[in-house]
Amino acid sequence: MIPNSIMSQDTFFITTAIDYTNSAPHIGHAYEKLLADVIARYQRSQGRPVYFLTGVDQHGQKVQQSAEREEITAQEFADRNTALFLEAWETLGVRYDGWAATTAPEHKAVVQAILQKLYDEGQIYKATHTGYYSVRQEQFLTDKERNEEGEFGSEWGEVEERTEENYYFKLSDHIDWLKQFVAGHPEFVFPSFRGKELVNALEKSDAIDLCITRPKSRLEWGIEIPFDTDFVTFVWFDALINYISFAGYLKAEVNPEASGLPDFETLWPANVHLIGKDIMIPAHAVYWPVMLHAIGFPDEAMPRLVVHGFWNDKRGAKLSKSEGNVIDPLSRSKRFGVDGLRYYLMASIATGRDADFSDERIEEAYSQDLAKNLGNLLNRSLNMPKRYRDRILKKDADYDDALNREIREAFEALPQAVAGAMESYQVHAALEEIWKCLTLCNQFVEQTAPWVLAKDESQSARLDAVLYHLAEAMVHTAFHIAPVMPETSQRMLVQLNYTFPGGFCVADLRWGMLPDGHELGEGKPLFPRLEPS
Repeated sequence: MIPNSIMSQDTFFITTAIDYTNSAPHIGHAYEKLLADVIARYQRSQGRPVYFLTGVDQHGQKVQQSAEREEITAQEFADRNTALFLEAWETLGVRYDGWAATTAPEHKAVVQAILQKLYDEGQIYKATHTGYYSVRQEQFLTDKERNEEGEFGSEWGEVEERTEENYYFKLSDHIDWLKQFVAGHPEFVFPSFRGKELVNALEKSDAIDLCITRPKSRLEWGIEIPFDTDFVTFVWFDALINYISFAGYLKAEVNPEASGLPDFETLWPANVHLIGKDIMIPAHAVYWPVMLHAIGFPDEAMPRLVVHGFWNDKRGAKLSKSEGNVIDPLSRSKRFGVDGLRYYLMASIATGRDADFSDERIEEAYSQDLAKNLGNLLNRSLNMPKRYRDRILKKDADYDDALNREIREAFEALPQAVAGAMESYQVHAALEEIWKCLTLCNQFVEQTAPWVLAKDESQSARLDAVLYHLAEAMVHTAFHIAPVMPETSQRMLVQLNYTFPGGFCVADLRWGMLPDGHELGEGKPLFPRLEPS
């Protein structure tokens, strides 16, 4: 079941938690997908081949119930909501390489093959269980889920007592392995404090087996169990497997006719498995690695979990459908532009931490960071050469001073500074480094005062040097902001009349890319003034 060359990975592979199609996309969904998109774009700019996989979880009781209420089929309901996610990611510039939809036949074939293998090996058994069942979370609860009053809290929704026969996966047989693996691989979960949460949870938890089916008598909308067609598999042995099924796992064995699936050997293990903190324990940090281990994946083939925090409202409550405070990302992109929203979501939160979402803060970031510090700087960098030099730059001006050298040294050091932040998925810190250079450029304009130099013929060489340094700095800025603001980056390069000759790769980034005699384009506002809300 495991290719011999499983560790021959030569592609940066990033996956995200797939979105459940019982709801429409909200700002939390958008943040996760945009973060993955930024990481993928950054890695491509470093010259690495990248495969970015995302998608939708379409099965489950909630989808079935919602479809029944609307008197349509579950597939129709799932397809309709899937279209909303596809539209949102297209609008927000999320460029993925693979799309996972759990109703796809190639996914179903892999799920059933894995279930059959584990059943044949005695790792799945049938048993009857009586207990308390959360209708909202679609799972049986234990006494550990009770609050201090001995009751199941509101987060579980309706809870009812049930007796039910199902199939169980011997999760308990693998918990000791998981504890040893986590202890020996501190890099398994990022950031590290999330890894410590996993260690603490494993120390406190009891090893119990995992119910992985639902009887068709109450849930038909799922993948049929191959060894007992009266049951369908529950989410853990369906949705989680998408991370390998759509990466080409078992393609030759069970999906020889499938087109479009990548070669698993070139992708796995995932460099980044991006998830929210709410689904880290137990789903992605316990169930998923144990499932892989049970299938036969070695320790070195476990994916790396990168865990992000929540966007909260002004009261500190998580933005979610259940809280009734969801925010539509597309409405914000219409007001602030796609790149305005992308910038705010990446600049205002540290990966792994929580942050408060605020329209006032988006407006402030748009007006100050984007319109003033970046947009106005580009405008000045284009308009002054137009006014004083007919848009023609002189690269080899016979003039140099400490101010020029400070600009050059700052931008020459910027790739390493950005890499230091991006390789640890701290996009906000990378943007801070870029904006330090923009602040330096704005100060450079005030300190050199080109409008004064233009009045003095003896300062001609100095003026040429200042204008060149500003335009060159803007080319470097366009490169570095591209993962976060790809549309803005391209618009900057069009106005600067520059194309990277070797493609968009950091290896081609150096000071002095604009040639002597380069003619700049026409400047246009990057970030128009906002209309009153």
